[in-house]
Amino acid sequence: MMRSWLTGWMISALSLSLILMSACSGSKTEVPQNQAVSSATVPAEYAKGEALFNTYCAQCHGPRAAGTNHGPTFISRIYEPNHHGDAAFQMAAMNGVRAHHWNFGDMPKVQGVTPPEVDEIIRYVRWLQHQAGIE
Repeated sequence: MMRSWLTGWMISALSLSLILMSACSGSKTEVPQNQAVSSATVPAEYAKGEALFNTYCAQCHGPRAAGTNHGPTFISRIYEPNHHGDAAFQMAAMNGVRAHHWNFGDMPKVQGVTPPEVDEIIRYVRWLQHQAGIE
């Protein structure tokens, strides 16, 4: 039963990811860089996500998800939960994703990160977005 549930979840997440990619692939929307990146102290409940983000994501997506010349900022309405839900972040980390909102090239899958770790990273990114007024 657990395997069936997991298979169903994976199919749903993949479908969501594919829908988002195909819906967005026709446009090369520029991602606004450095929207009000918070300098607030990270609350303890997001510290693990921050550490994981710094390990797996910051090289391309910048400190506090502000973006770099290798990857877009997540402090952007493009990455708000109703446009790029948590499942899309999971799928991107686990499988990589082709470029659709940025001109940085395709994102490779993130080697070594686990789904529970990605959940922690997502919580941290959502906190950063909330600090910037992105809901």
